[in-house]
Amino acid sequence: MAKEGLGIVIGSVLSSVIMLVGSYFSPFIHIWVITGVIIAFTIFTIAFFRDPDRKPPGGDDNIISPADGKVIEIVEDNNNEYMRAPSRRISVFLNIFNVHVNRIPITGSVEYFHYQKGAFLKAYKAEASDVNEQTVIGVKAASGRRVLFKQIAGLIARRIVCDLREGHAVQAGERFGMIKFGSRVDIFVPMNVDIRVRVNEKVRGGETVLGVFNDEIQ
Repeated sequence: MAKEGLGIVIGSVLSSVIMLVGSYFSPFIHIWVITGVIIAFTIFTIAFFRDPDRKPPGGDDNIISPADGKVIEIVEDNNNEYMRAPSRRISVFLNIFNVHVNRIPITGSVEYFHYQKGAFLKAYKAEASDVNEQTVIGVKAASGRRVLFKQIAGLIARRIVCDLREGHAVQAGERFGMIKFGSRVDIFVPMNVDIRVRVNEKVRGGETVLGVFNDEIQ
């Protein structure tokens, strides 16, 4: 269970128990209907805030997906504030049924952190990467390689949780936060990365290799 959801889950479970007890002694059918809705919401929150263990693949050259979801776009995109070189953007869309815990894509240290207030466009729109509310994190590996990734809020998801700040040492696959109730994560990688996923492919945060650094590619 993700720690960010403990309060919501505990509150939902207590509400369900109280309503079940009240329904048992109530002669009114509508109380049972309300109880059913609350129980359904409780089941949803427990599923939403699940936090399964993941085993990251080894290898310093691998770039691991920071989120569960579906790859919706792979494009060249140099409009970022950190990479300092041409880069590609891989966008992963999270629906409400995906695991929402986010994970670190490479081992290194957080060299850049920025929180941007913004709009709440539908997360699958291309312009959401630039204008939506988001947390932007840049990580630099000991080798000097860099990646940039964004937690992007969407139309419904308006609560970004991020435990990172500049100077933090991080490990590939490590948990660092979540986006509550569905949204999008973008990751920017250098052009010398061999992309290993395709558009519409489903990925798993902390396990799926999005790309592999290949210093021979320029």
